[in-house]
Amino acid sequence: MPNRLANEISPYLLQHAHNPVEWFPWGNEALEKAKRENKPIFLSIGYAACHWCHVMAHESFEDPETANLMNVHFVNIKVDREERPDLDSIYMSATQAMTGSGGWPMSVFLTPDLQPFYAGTYFPPVRRYNMPSFREILQVLAGAWENEREKAIDSAERITTHIRSQTRLSTYELTLRQEDLNVAAKNLLESYDWGYGGWGDAPKFPQPMTIEFLLRRRIAGDPEALKPAVHVLHAMARGGMYDVVGGGFSRYSTDNFWRVPHFEKMLYDNALLSRAYLHAWQITKEPEYKRIVEGTLDFVAREMTHPEGGFYSSLDADSDGEEGKFYVWTSDELKLNLRDDYEFFQTAYGITERGNWEGKTVLQRAVDNATLAARFKIDPEIVTAKLKKCHSKLLTARNERVRPGTDDKVLTAWNGLMLAAIAEAARVFDGTEKGVTHNRMATRSGNFLLTSLRPDGYLRRSWRDGKATEEVFLEDYAALILGLLELYQMDFNNRWFVAALELAEEMIERFRDPEGGFFDSPGDGEVLVIRPKDLQDNATPSGNALACEALLKLAAYTDNGSYRDLAEQSLKAIGEAAIRYPTAFARWLSAADFALGNVKQVAVLGEAREESFQELIEVIRNEFRPNVVTAASSFPPQSDAPMLLAERPLVNGRPSAYVCEGFVCSQPVNTVKALHQQLD
Repeated sequence: MPNRLANEISPYLLQHAHNPVEWFPWGNEALEKAKRENKPIFLSIGYAACHWCHVMAHESFEDPETANLMNVHFVNIKVDREERPDLDSIYMSATQAMTGSGGWPMSVFLTPDLQPFYAGTYFPPVRRYNMPSFREILQVLAGAWENEREKAIDSAERITTHIRSQTRLSTYELTLRQEDLNVAAKNLLESYDWGYGGWGDAPKFPQPMTIEFLLRRRIAGDPEALKPAVHVLHAMARGGMYDVVGGGFSRYSTDNFWRVPHFEKMLYDNALLSRAYLHAWQITKEPEYKRIVEGTLDFVAREMTHPEGGFYSSLDADSDGEEGKFYVWTSDELKLNLRDDYEFFQTAYGITERGNWEGKTVLQRAVDNATLAARFKIDPEIVTAKLKKCHSKLLTARNERVRPGTDDKVLTAWNGLMLAAIAEAARVFDGTEKGVTHNRMATRSGNFLLTSLRPDGYLRRSWRDGKATEEVFLEDYAALILGLLELYQMDFNNRWFVAALELAEEMIERFRDPEGGFFDSPGDGEVLVIRPKDLQDNATPSGNALACEALLKLAAYTDNGSYRDLAEQSLKAIGEAAIRYPTAFARWLSAADFALGNVKQVAVLGEAREESFQELIEVIRNEFRPNVVTAASSFPPQSDAPMLLAERPLVNGRPSAYVCEGFVCSQPVNTVKALHQQLD
């Protein structure tokens, strides 16, 4: 007999629909039951690709005796953190306040008024790892609620007061300057791990937002900023973190060597990393980076794309009951599939009979192409072709295995991040076969998001099987606006720009905090114990950082000073923290780089079919120009085109480009050479 989760759309919730636990989704039915029966709430938060969520579910939530304890003493609510980032943020703050750390599965016990009085993460079914068993926790807390309720309520009130105080990062405001960005970059260089790459010890996270900020500082004139960025990009590209067979990145590395990943693949990681590699390729023209971009986006197209154009959320770390089983190899399997190419491949990847992880091999390059070419006395270009052939053979073999589970819900915020990456790749690779493919993917994605995720004109957070949830959050608006602006710069279809403007006005109306910045949840949404306002970047960018960036770009397109004012007000709130903790505020630092940089507004007019019109567009696209916004149109532009195009006549009847910077516009130009000079 399924429980109440059977009617949900989240794959994570559906995984628990046949537990003996009487699970409720978050909603009025569960919350009213807790108040009516005066029972505490057990809130379990996780997500579909979470390995330890699956472990706790199997050990405890599938166990009839444990389920009986839960059902008798608690109202049990299961939440997909990806659908409800507001709940995740609130109760993660509580978990961290009570335990000093956090993670998933998150296990939080609440009063009927939703205030947390006890929290933790994974609990084992029996005493182990110096931890009490989950059943012991349930019995003790049930007894405490029955016999010492006032203590529990008092504790809950103190914890709630504490987490409310955290919603404002600082009362001290700092207006960032270019010198401050230099200090932040210097701090990143000083804390960089030159031995293995990245920041911090294992588990190592990829930090794409930090890499992006350093790439921006390189464009701003700091040659040292490029060094750690390309060092870590190269370290991850060798394999392990990056799936050399099928493309795409795992969530993080469990070791310092970027070799053994936690094998789940998240949409947001692949969106942010593919864009970082794209920008690094534009700066360095390193072929390896271009290969990574193409491989990652090919993976997304093949394994994480809905037929209608939305992008799935994640692939599980486990398959056939084992973590990483889908991705690792034995030497015998490699010999069988590669045959005559095995010796070559063995040398390239340093393969041994004993493997490099639990008797198996996680593929990670051991020698570079030049060394392989010399050892096998072949041309370096042949090395690339032979490796591609080997990878193709292994991909075919791997596709016969039991696949990891797919969380096939479509989230607006994560799709906005991927849309931005694909649309930018489409214009950077314009004129190539890959460019055409990316263009189609981006267009389908934009159409899908503005229809399926915006039914009746109202933006939603999540969609699956034709159904959208009711909730929506700041990061959904902001990420989609940024994705639409990149899509507009791909094909200059005014539809995308108009939608971005409409969403920006809704975002301001529904999420603005009069004291500065934005709340994460809308003012007309559900009332919770606090209204979250998370300013720090995590695995995904802060919704506030994305909103700041979106408003800065829209201000550049429209000359609407109020957009700029809201963005600058937000930046002041994080200024001091961003300098001291740059990896936690890297997307903010990139927004500050845009705000403080010499932003160039470029308008190009002419006939799109004219060769000289396309040549002017290509000048802008050929280099990494992070602080350039571009509008283009046939002449005359339509009434719904960006203001940037208004009152710009053609010069001598030929396609013309206008470059403006700092409230001053240069003379319009017709030639590639002249436009280069103005941009550079």
